[in-house]
Amino acid sequence: MKTSKKLAFAFVLITFLSGIEMNAQKEKTVKVGGAPMYPSKNIVENAVNSKDHTTLVAAVKAADLVDVLASDGPFTVFAPTNAAFEKLPKGTVETLLKPENKAQLQTILKYHVAAGKWSAADIIAAIKKGKGKYSFTTVSGGTLTAWMKGKDVYITDENGNSSKVTIADVNQKNGVIHVVDSVLLPRT
Repeated sequence: MKTSKKLAFAFVLITFLSGIEMNAQKEKTVKVGGAPMYPSKNIVENAVNSKDHTTLVAAVKAADLVDVLASDGPFTVFAPTNAAFEKLPKGTVETLLKPENKAQLQTILKYHVAAGKWSAADIIAAIKKGKGKYSFTTVSGGTLTAWMKGKDVYITDENGNSSKVTIADVNQKNGVIHVVDSVLLPRT
């Protein structure tokens, strides 16, 4: 009797795991930080699973922006990796995560977000139409400029610092994420 229960459990487990894998294939997921990003989930539901975006997720939580990024959108998010945050001067992230710096953190995070869903193809088309550059207005009211070097898309902030898009078109239920290798900062 115990053997048949174990076999039944193993069958249920295999069926469940197969369903997850089939769902991932059906949804055309992109792996980010070792985790599949599901187009049927919102930006927050996917980001929390990426081991490369734990700093970004912590910042979004500290800035009380979870509900915003989980809303209908659509949004285009230029998502800096943990390594991108590590490029900032020592102590910057810790300082920004303090409650008294919440407004500044919100501004920086919203600076990485544009209204609408901009695929890589849309951005590249806008760059070509703009004769090599295209400027986005961010949710924070700032400006980001997209441009290309070879086949790579770069995003430049108002201070002239550039960030390379390392993974494009991570589709979400409420928009799209483009992973970037540097934190973008608004003019201060």
